[in-house]
Amino acid sequence: MNAYEPPHIPGLELPGPTFAVPAPQPVPAPEAAVATDGTPGPGGLDWRALAAELDREGVALTPPLLSPEHCATLRDLFDDPAAFRSTVTMARHRFGEGLYRYFSYPLPALVQELREQLYPPLAQIANDWARRLGQPPFAPSLDGMLAQCSAAGQLRPTPLVLRYEQGGYNCLHQDVYGDLIFPLQVAVMLDRPDEDFTGGESVFVEQRPRAQSRPVVKRPVQGQGMIFTVNHRPVRSARGWSRVALRHGVSAVHSGQRHVLGVIFHDAR
Repeated sequence: MNAYEPPHIPGLELPGPTFAVPAPQPVPAPEAAVATDGTPGPGGLDWRALAAELDREGVALTPPLLSPEHCATLRDLFDDPAAFRSTVTMARHRFGEGLYRYFSYPLPALVQELREQLYPPLAQIANDWARRLGQPPFAPSLDGMLAQCSAAGQLRPTPLVLRYEQGGYNCLHQDVYGDLIFPLQVAVMLDRPDEDFTGGESVFVEQRPRAQSRPVVKRPVQGQGMIFTVNHRPVRSARGWSRVALRHGVSAVHSGQRHVLGVIFHDAR
């Protein structure tokens, strides 16, 4: 998986090869496997395999979505206050140790592109989950989802960048933000594990009904995305489908700095 080359994103002028995978089922593929301008079109990912991994684990790793240059651009943005609407010092709220900053609207072009491109195939997975759980479907487009958020009083953008330094960590949590919750989100690693930082593994804990909690640990490489459950997902049980909750966090960083881009698809109240 790590051998894939990251695609080109418009606006950053960083040419590179794209990757294309045959259209998956049951998640339908878009008309083009990869967008004509070389952006990370959703058909460029193996959505059949990603959907199956999300069903099994609640977490799935993508091929690299961003080049090292893209990652450096987003890391540098962290120090530009004009790009963000809010900064959270985690220790102040007992969330952990570190900082995170929520982007303002309009989002940076790179972040907006990822959000728009990844939402439609994720919405198809989310709607399959909703069908299993007897819940209403989600809008098929990001614009539709954000319109529903606006109607629910959720108007603040949620994509963010997180920075951890030595000793930094993130307590287990869920990124809810309001009554309307899209059940999947994406985190993209912006640094090089074991080179730019050590430690800092992504930790997920699944709470199954009438069973002990199950941990999952992921170590994405630079530019690689992690798709994971925001709050709960369906898991087959003796009585049909059960809701299984997932929380996520970050283990302690031993050295260096760790930056992550978080792409959340519902807005905040």
